[in-house]
Amino acid sequence: MKQSSLFQAFGAVIQRDLLLAYRHRAELINPLAFFVMVITLFPLALGAEIALLKRIAPAIIWVAALLASLMSIDNLFRADYDDGSLELMIMTPHSLSILVLAKVTAHWLLSSVPLLFIAPLMGLMLHMDSDVIGVLLLTLLLGMPVLSLIGGIAVALTLGLRKGGALLAILVLPLYVPILIFASGAVDAVMSGFPITGHLSMMCAILFLAITLTPLPTAAALKMSLS
Repeated sequence: MKQSSLFQAFGAVIQRDLLLAYRHRAELINPLAFFVMVITLFPLALGAEIALLKRIAPAIIWVAALLASLMSIDNLFRADYDDGSLELMIMTPHSLSILVLAKVTAHWLLSSVPLLFIAPLMGLMLHMDSDVIGVLLLTLLLGMPVLSLIGGIAVALTLGLRKGGALLAILVLPLYVPILIFASGAVDAVMSGFPITGHLSMMCAILFLAITLTPLPTAAALKMSLS
């Protein structure tokens, strides 16, 4: 198999998912609206406690982003499973793990990248400093792909279940904890004046491990769900 053919298949899967998402644009708004609504509720609940909001704002934004990602992750393979496209994908001569990585990349582009543009506005609403917002965006940039990659395994395992949403959350949330810890730790460090290289290095390591290790079990789980 030529390497150029594999790259073309990778790009074709991303292009197809982006085109399908464009045709169903209304579905893309739900996670974004959920993200904004969750963050907006905290100032209403806490009142005019600006110091408290400023302190917990990074955690609020990260938890909202995590829940928004979990809200949209179930659609990663669901449409392909329902219309039979997933079976055709498995039957192609290309590596299924590479095609899985392409679908996860498309999901990240559709669900996480828009959050990166909205997050600074939410940070300003919560009275965050500009340098803290910059670190927060960096942690989101490193952490959100990991959420999609790990979530892909859980989605593939629960694909054949009629009501796998609750099980999906149970499987995914514990695996999201490490990235949440390092991301919040990096933001807390910059707010306290400490270096953040250690936290960011760990997030980079987790990201590279996720890119390397998750496509294979995801592909295997997809084959099991269709067998």
